[in-house]
Amino acid sequence: MSTHNEYSAPVRFLVGKRVYLRPLGQDDVDFYYHSLYSSDTRKLTGTQKHFTREQIEQYFESKRQDSASVLLAIALCENDEVIGDVQLGDIDTFNRNAYIRIAIHQPAYQSKGYGSEALLLMLDYGFGILNLHRIELNVFAYNDRAIHTYEKLGFQREGVQRQALFYNHAYHDSILMSMLAEEYRERYVK
Repeated sequence: MSTHNEYSAPVRFLVGKRVYLRPLGQDDVDFYYHSLYSSDTRKLTGTQKHFTREQIEQYFESKRQDSASVLLAIALCENDEVIGDVQLGDIDTFNRNAYIRIAIHQPAYQSKGYGSEALLLMLDYGFGILNLHRIELNVFAYNDRAIHTYEKLGFQREGVQRQALFYNHAYHDSILMSMLAEEYRERYVK
C-alpha cells in the first residue's frame, strides 16, 4: 500500500550519481526568479532583460506546452536542492537536431562536476531516447570555464559568431560548438 509521502517526493526523471533532472514546477518560480538576478548568472548567460515572477510562471507554462523543448531542473540527489536548469530546445525531429543550454545558478555549486553530470544526462536523453543526430550550443568567449567543460565532454568547436553579444559596454564573440550522436556513443556508450 502506498502512502501520501511517496507522492510528495520530487519526481526524478533522469538520474545520475550526484544529480538528477526533473520538470520545473510552480515551487521553482522563486528560485528561478532570484537566480536571474544574480550578476554571475546574468553575465554567463548574457541575460539583459528584467523579468517578473509572473513572466517566469508564464515561461514555465509555455515550456510545458512546447513539444520542441525539454526544460528540467538540476537537483542534488542527496537533498533534492535545486542548483540549476538544463534545456534541450528547438528540437527538430526531421533533421534530428537541437540546442542545449545549462546554468548552475550558484557559484558554490560551480566547478564541482554537477553541470557536467547534468549535461551528460541530457545528452544521453537526446541521443538515446529522442534519437537526435546533432546537439549544438553557444557559449560566450569570456566563459573559459564552460568552454573547457564542453571540450572535455566532447563538444567540437564549429565557428565563432563575431561580436554577437553586447554586454557591459563591450561586444563579445559567441562560440558555436556541437556533438554528433556517433561522437557521443563512441565516447560514452559501451
